[in-house]
Amino acid sequence: MSAANVVDSSGWLEYFADSDRAPLFAAAIEDAENLIIPVITLYEVFKKVLRERGEDDALQAACLMQSGRLIDLDGPLALEAARYPLPLADSLIYATAMRHKATLWTQDEHFKSLPMVRYFAKPPTPL
Repeated sequence: MSAANVVDSSGWLEYFADSDRAPLFAAAIEDAENLIIPVITLYEVFKKVLRERGEDDALQAACLMQSGRLIDLDGPLALEAARYPLPLADSLIYATAMRHKATLWTQDEHFKSLPMVRYFAKPPTPL
């Protein structure tokens, strides 16, 4: 893989849980040289892992995530993100990907029809 990649929080969580969907995101995550991590993604993943699995696992996840290039939120990025019709975190993640001409890997339907998105639809939830 040689193009820049951003993995949405849900992709990271699948990867860390080693779920059956983890392989969908593994190529982008394991290509650390081309991996871009929006700071909001670090926040979201750390918070969820901390709540569900505790401090040690959350710190390990955060450490692994920082094997790529961590991108801080700044004023211009916030203004770019505000232009997208997405929820706050999603717009920041997408704006970061667009700023770095990166492909966004996600299973979040909000991104489905946007350019530069590699979208993996979630299977229907059984009733």
